Amino acid sequence: MSHGSVTAVGNAIVGCTKCPRLRRYCTAVARAKVLRFRRDVYWGKPVPGFGDPAARLLIVGLAPAAHGGNRTGRVFTGDSSGDWLYHALHRYGFANQPHSVGWDDGLVLIDCYVTASARCAPPGNKPLPAELERCRPYLEAEIRLLSRVRVVVTLGRIAHDSYLKAAGWWDRFSPKERPGFGHESSALLPNGVFLVSSYHPSRQNTNTGRLTRAMWHRIFDRARARLDGVA
Repeated sequence: MSHGSVTAVGNAIVGCTKCPRLRRYCTAVARAKVLRFRRDVYWGKPVPGFGDPAARLLIVGLAPAAHGGNRTGRVFTGDSSGDWLYHALHRYGFANQPHSVGWDDGLVLIDCYVTASARCAPPGNKPLPAELERCRPYLEAEIRLLSRVRVVVTLGRIAHDSYLKAAGWWDRFSPKERPGFGHESSALLPNGVFLVSSYHPSRQNTNTGRLTRAMWHRIFDRARARLDGVA
């Protein structure tokens, strides 16, 4: 996939119709809504990445939430996962504000770009392997264009594996050598990019204590220190 800018990639994502199951689901959710957002006009289309084209930090998530990104039109915006992410990005100097509630809320990312493995909200938060594969060229294009990235944080196993595949590392490592997923697991890739994996800040993880604020902040401690040349 050849695009000259991350904006062009984003435009291609918004117009994508590669996955009929996901398009039907997102459109149906946007029509039906939920009671607490009944007055909102849902986005209902694939959700592009968001952030600084000159970013050195790349965050890779799973997919938009049905009533989060699928509603607001911006990745990790309008749900509790986004609350966790953007609060941390602000705390560590990667965002101008700690909240992300809608595409027009004034949020600006600094030295950071946020993207996802799948660009449409999937039923049950579970995109099919074929859907992830069809979506992967968009992530490949973003990785190619975000040439200044030095640290990558992957949120969840699917995002971790998707990044390795999109960046071309999956097949270059043997299964034994391939960087594995685990909270706070890290690897220095051959091109000098520092890869850190984290549990996803989903309610399933944050409400059960599987992911605590301290654990979450340690991920960004490492990212910030790496970029600042401390570690």
